[in-house]
Amino acid sequence: MSTATATATATAARARRAGAVADTWVIARRGLLHMRRQPEALADATIQPIMFVLLFAYVFGGAIAVPGGGSYREFLMGGIFAQTIVFGAFGVAIALAYDRTNGAIDRFHSLPIARGTVLAGHAVASLIKALLPIALMSLAGLVVGWRIHAGVLDAMGAYALMIAFSFAIIWVGVLLGSLVGTPEGVQGVAFVAIFPITFVASTFVPTSTLPGVLRTFAEWNPVTALAGALRHLFGNPGGVPPADGPWPLLHPVAYTLIWAVGIVVVCAPVAMRLYQRSIAS
Repeated sequence: MSTATATATATAARARRAGAVADTWVIARRGLLHMRRQPEALADATIQPIMFVLLFAYVFGGAIAVPGGGSYREFLMGGIFAQTIVFGAFGVAIALAYDRTNGAIDRFHSLPIARGTVLAGHAVASLIKALLPIALMSLAGLVVGWRIHAGVLDAMGAYALMIAFSFAIIWVGVLLGSLVGTPEGVQGVAFVAIFPITFVASTFVPTSTLPGVLRTFAEWNPVTALAGALRHLFGNPGGVPPADGPWPLLHPVAYTLIWAVGIVVVCAPVAMRLYQRSIAS
């Protein structure tokens, strides 16, 4: 009797997990369909990254010296990749806020779906969406003169690192969308919180050019670590760690991974809890 009960319990657990996965994919597929039917909503993932690459490559291309020499356009690409990935928090936060204001969340929870699948579905859709700007920036970078000088495995590691950090940043957006109830509020808060982080970093200029406190902040900024890790893995200028730099600059890949794991571990459960509280109130 106990064996039959245990078997039935295990079967029910597997069915619940399968149901949660299926529900998550339904929500994610809905988000992807919205992107296809509203192409203007993809401006942040298509036009903006290409615009940043072209503007900074041609405007600042001859004005900023890269430590150790080399092409500024190749130095730039690691920073543009990092900045665009962090900006990905905007998209998922705004999408979640729209669903909260247009009644979609209420309709979802009137259905027999697993708890947390709405947030998980938004996260999956946003992760798939994040692949688009990475691909477009790579093509735009090749046009302006960026090249990968490392081996195939290092290059694959760089793209894998971008995907991993994109997944982490998505949960920052989910947390923001769970805290702020309107798309306008999300845009205001995200702009104030995220925009400075991407600029007080080695995104566009070496950290050695920054003064005092800003330099220290930039050296420990995960955006700097991500940009440095990508330059290192792609074999681009600025990718050689300084001999006397702080730990994040000496180990950019490890520091970026630590941040990615930490963000998911902290933000995912907090976002789930805040989301459940917001829809229950």
